[in-house]
Amino acid sequence: MTLTGLDEEIRALLEAGDVRRATTRALQELGPQVLGFLSGALGDDDADEVFSRLSVRLWKSLAGFESRCALRTWIYVLARQEIGRFQRRARKHVNGRVPISQLAEVLEDVRLRTRTTVVAERQRTVGKLRAELPIEDRTLLILRVDRKLSWDEIALAFVADPETCTEADKKRECARLRKRFQLIKERLVKRAREEAAP
Repeated sequence: MTLTGLDEEIRALLEAGDVRRATTRALQELGPQVLGFLSGALGDDDADEVFSRLSVRLWKSLAGFESRCALRTWIYVLARQEIGRFQRRARKHVNGRVPISQLAEVLEDVRLRTRTTVVAERQRTVGKLRAELPIEDRTLLILRVDRKLSWDEIALAFVADPETCTEADKKRECARLRKRFQLIKERLVKRAREEAAP
């Protein structure tokens, strides 16, 4: 695995015991794209809640991050898991909000920068069609097309437990997700043609 400059910076901060600064840097650099991903998958209001929960989880888990994958991949794994938790809570009608006093300033900065970027990036027709997709399909589409994650990285985001995922598990999940991705593309093309038809 090739480390990015950010990965090296975070590793150095963690080795120095500065988890707060490492988390802040990770969120400053990767937060806007992850919040954009969550907004695309969940909508802006729900994305804010999930991003807050993700930030807390990152804060608590970063000290134990072992760099077995890139930090960017790890944050998307956590984001995907938080989407699942959010959906389970929503099904149970639990409406608990997590206060993030230590991260409030960083999170607000990320939100403000992300909103302007997300608005500029979204294309109205594609956004509408994506919104009609099930959340699993939207998630897959965003990770592959918008975030340009590799199939191996996406597979880790989708498996139940990335820590115990074997190469064979990852290979099977990659094949399943590629097939699903192809079906999503075909559906979107068909729907786009239907929308464009007079």
